[in-house]
Amino acid sequence: MTAIDAVMNAGIREGVFPGAVLLVSREDQLLVHRAYGKENLFTNEPITVDTCFDLASLTKPLATALAVATLVAAGTLTLEQPLGALVECRGHEDKQMITVDQLLRHTAGFPAHRPFYQALVKLPRVHRREKLRRLIMAEPLIAPPGERQVYSDLGYMVLAWIVESTVGMRLDHYVDQVIFAPLILDLFFRPMGDGKPRHTLRRFAATEQCPWRARMLTGEVHDDNAWAVGGVEGHAGLFGTARGVGKLLTHLLDALHGGAGGNLPGGVLRRFVKKEPGRERVAGFDTPSPMGSSTGNGFTVNALGHLGFTGTSFWMEPDASVVVVLLTNRVHPSRDNMAIRRFRPLLHDLVSHLFIMRK
Repeated sequence: MTAIDAVMNAGIREGVFPGAVLLVSREDQLLVHRAYGKENLFTNEPITVDTCFDLASLTKPLATALAVATLVAAGTLTLEQPLGALVECRGHEDKQMITVDQLLRHTAGFPAHRPFYQALVKLPRVHRREKLRRLIMAEPLIAPPGERQVYSDLGYMVLAWIVESTVGMRLDHYVDQVIFAPLILDLFFRPMGDGKPRHTLRRFAATEQCPWRARMLTGEVHDDNAWAVGGVEGHAGLFGTARGVGKLLTHLLDALHGGAGGNLPGGVLRRFVKKEPGRERVAGFDTPSPMGSSTGNGFTVNALGHLGFTGTSFWMEPDASVVVVLLTNRVHPSRDNMAIRRFRPLLHDLVSHLFIMRK
């Protein structure tokens, strides 16, 4: 048993998650791609490397931020454009001068989260996204734009609104047409209300026994607000495999290094990942926290990544061209299981020891 197998199997044995897929690559070389544990504790179906996961907040960097990047590269948007010039902001003067860049960097002043779904589920689904946007606009800011960095789902819901208003199509259709399909990526949304959902023959890792939906969630978005509006939002709703995430990140690193990058806009992305003084997050991505980072201690300050509430994560080490994708169903059967917080640093310390420090 390898050291990686030992750590991953310990995570299952200790109840950190029922199942997981781990992928590690360097440039185009796949170093690790292994599946562990179960998709569903009640059916005992095993996880495979082809199991699809609810990627949760990985939607922010892998769909919404990249959609914005393509529009900036095309000259259709600029990072400095104010919100008032892009979507309907009348009557909400406090939000009119929020910029696209501030939304991407979580400095717009929006709160982290609000349970909008509680009001939205009382409406017909066809009216919910419009209502969601009115609720966001009515939500008081918790800080003036640009003053401080507060990680916010609301800001990425607004970014999805901007993308859709700009291109005239829904976010999932745009990113599939411009990014996922051309790069042949196993990444997709599962919208409700569009007839028979795509990918019906795929296997999905179960997430939570949802108390208010009164069922085990499998293949439908876990995030309450994203589910309420039909499964497609700027902060959550993306599904995919570890292979799909890893392949996109490899293209992204290539673009950042000045390569072709699968036609991802490297120049714009280099602007995205430039840190502002005193800030941990860059546009679309996280960077390692000075203390208690999920990367452990082996990644540099240049690392880029993101976490997802369902138990998903990725980290890239640009200096070594290493990608680490960890997809788990840690919320199965309950979101109250937070043991992954102590697990992630241990795993990433091992990965950095094996594949980064010894590069």
